Amino acid sequence: MKLLNQASLITAVKTPFDQRGDIDLDTYDKLVERQISAGVDGIIVGGTTGEGHLLSWEEHLMLIAHSAHKFGERLLIVGNTGSNNTREAIKATENGFATGMHAALQINPYYGRTSTVGVGVHFEKVLDIGPAFIYNVPGRTGQDLTPEIIEPLAQHKHFIGLKECTGNDRIAYYEQRGIACWSGNDDECFDGRHQHNSHGVISVTSNIVPELMRTLMDKPDSALNEQLQPLMSWLFCEPNPIAINTALMMTGAVQTNFRLPYQALTSEQRAQGLALLEAIDADKRVGDALNLLAEQDFNYCY
Repeated sequence: MKLLNQASLITAVKTPFDQRGDIDLDTYDKLVERQISAGVDGIIVGGTTGEGHLLSWEEHLMLIAHSAHKFGERLLIVGNTGSNNTREAIKATENGFATGMHAALQINPYYGRTSTVGVGVHFEKVLDIGPAFIYNVPGRTGQDLTPEIIEPLAQHKHFIGLKECTGNDRIAYYEQRGIACWSGNDDECFDGRHQHNSHGVISVTSNIVPELMRTLMDKPDSALNEQLQPLMSWLFCEPNPIAINTALMMTGAVQTNFRLPYQALTSEQRAQGLALLEAIDADKRVGDALNLLAEQDFNYCY
C-alpha cells in the first residue's frame, strides 16, 4: 500500500442506501472492491460525495471503522471527520483514528465562520491528533484558505497536504514550495497532475470510471482527458453528489434510494448522462446495467 503522500488517485466514495434509507454495507463493499481492483490508492469515507453531512456521527464513524477493518490493509482509508465545530471535529477525529483510519480530511469552519486566526487554531487542534489532509472548497465553506493560512500549517508534522478546489494556479504555487496538493476539481486534475505537478486528485468521477481515472493520473493521455471532459461536466450539472448518485443508479451499481434533500436528476439530464455513459466501454463503467430509469424508480428517504 502506498504512503499517504504517494497516493495519486483517491476516490471520494459514494455511500449507498437501502430501501429504508439505512447504509447499504453490502453494496458499499462491492463499490470499494471495484475501486481496489481498478488500482485506486485510497478512499475518502463520508465526504461530501459520501454524504457525510447527511449521516449521523454514529453512522459516520461506523462506516469509517468498517472501512478500516475490512479494507485498511489494501487501501488508504481517509475519514472525513471535519466539522465547523472544533470540539466535534476533535472528538470525531479521535474516534476515527481509534477505529483504524489512516488519515483525516479536515475542513475549515463553515456557515458560522471564524476569523483567520480562529481557522488556524482550529486546524492546529485537529492536526495534533494525527495525519490530515486539509480541504479548501470556498464554494461550500464561503471562506478561502489562502497561502497565508496554509503555509504555517504546512509545517505541522501531521500535515499531509491540501485538497485544493481553487484551481491549478494555486496548486502550482504550493507544489513549487513543497506543499503537496491534490486537485478537488476533476475537470482540471489532468492538467494539474501533468502540467502543474500536483500529487493527484481526490475524485468524484472515479466512482463511475475508476480505471479511466487511474490512467488519467498515470499517463499524459490528453485524448482520454478530452474524452472524459463532457462526463465530468455532467457529473456537476447539479450540486455534487446528485449526479454521481443518479449515474450509479443508472448503471445498477447501487439501489435507487436517495436520502433527502437530494433528488434524482431530471429525465432530460439523465438522457444526457445516458449518452455519455454509453460512449464508455461497459467494462470501464461501475455497474452491470445502463438504463434511463423513470421517475417512479426512485425512492426518497429521510
